[in-house]
Amino acid sequence: MTEPSLPELETRRARLYARLAAIGDFRRGGISENYRRCGKPNCACAQPGHPGHGPRFLWTRTVAGRGTRGRQLSAAEVGKVRAELDCYQEFATLAEQIVEVNEAICEARPVPAHAGQVPPAEGQRGGSARRSRRSSPPTPPPR
Repeated sequence: MTEPSLPELETRRARLYARLAAIGDFRRGGISENYRRCGKPNCACAQPGHPGHGPRFLWTRTVAGRGTRGRQLSAAEVGKVRAELDCYQEFATLAEQIVEVNEAICEARPVPAHAGQVPPAEGQRGGSARRSRRSSPPTPPPR
């Protein structure tokens, strides 16, 4: 099997970018469905076999440097948030595919003729490494 050509890879990347733009709203994380007992001895939830009060839905996600964050969802929000979580999965899949095709494009793109030369760092002019000696110490900047 032959490798795809550079124009084919660029076309594939353009299609992936178009799909990415069409995803819409998304969020990361997950939803848990929880039941709990209130602790009142005369409540139905205290009876054996009773699942407890609920369901309560909690959307949680990991925030870099801050740990896990969560928010309780109303019953009306659950469907919307689930759809947004599904869109995040599609986003993550597309992002990985875009990285893969970009790496293939980088490998397929020819090396420019001047690629072997290292350009001088910004603000430097090149030239010799000789430095001039100052006869007096540098003056401090004005205040």
